Amino acid sequence: MSHKRSQNHIAESRIALPLTIVYGLAMSIFYGAWEQQLWMQTIVLAISTLLMAELNNSNSLIRIFSRMVSCSFLFMSVMAIFLLHSMQATIVQLCFIAFYLSLFKAYQNPRATGWVYYAFFAIGMASVVFIQILYFVPIMWILMIFNILAFGSRSFVASLLGLITPYWFIGGYFIYHHQYDSIFQHFTDITKFVSLFDYSSITQHQIVTFAWIAFLFLIGTIHFIRKRFSDKIRTRMLYDVFIAMGVCTMIFIVLQPQHYAILLSILIVNTAPLIGHFIATTQTRFTNFSFHFIVLVTLAITYYNIWMPSLTF
Repeated sequence: MSHKRSQNHIAESRIALPLTIVYGLAMSIFYGAWEQQLWMQTIVLAISTLLMAELNNSNSLIRIFSRMVSCSFLFMSVMAIFLLHSMQATIVQLCFIAFYLSLFKAYQNPRATGWVYYAFFAIGMASVVFIQILYFVPIMWILMIFNILAFGSRSFVASLLGLITPYWFIGGYFIYHHQYDSIFQHFTDITKFVSLFDYSSITQHQIVTFAWIAFLFLIGTIHFIRKRFSDKIRTRMLYDVFIAMGVCTMIFIVLQPQHYAILLSILIVNTAPLIGHFIATTQTRFTNFSFHFIVLVTLAITYYNIWMPSLTF
């Protein structure tokens, strides 16, 4: 008979998410989100947290009752609180969660063109503020073939329509105001690269935060690969999506760190289900110690990022 430890009591608590939300709000206030006019980004982060909870609930990402997916998401987002300075990062993060919410509803249904359209409409919206997100689209199509099992001629066309729909409105606005160069400039930005591995603009805070989130991603990935037989086939397929997108995001960050803020927000979305699964479904003495260690280190980095700021982010 398994023995529940403090880790499991916290993971299965119904008040875990409300308390985490209060904690997140308090840290935002301490960081000066209102004083620095970051209230809109804070609201978007709150919406993203609720959507992560819905992503967990609607797809049963954890086989027991647990709010650890959304709690882990908010805990890591608060740790990387300097991302609030980037409205682009918070918007892309929200769109990425909306993408998963819609795409997962198309699982094993090649005729679910509506959900595919909505999923790629979210990516199209994200591309308005971060055109480089289009580099993920071929990977998304591959995952639709092998993991979502919803790729067909209709769903392919639906994905293309979803991607270009935001530009029907935005393009019309720029054309009406004769700002043709703005449209051209937006799409040519996708071809702009800086030197590979150029970390001159990356601060120590950003390095520490990325390294810790990447470590949590690794822990969650190894755990899920080892214990994947305990989950349903559908759940395995969805987690494989998180793993694949997370790996691609980390490679993107390492190669082109000038997009650090936006890519880190995407990495947090993919890491939250993995580390949440680890916390909620393990119950050994070692994993209980690991859980408390993860919490303490995350709190320490949060303190480091809030009260020991570098000169620039």
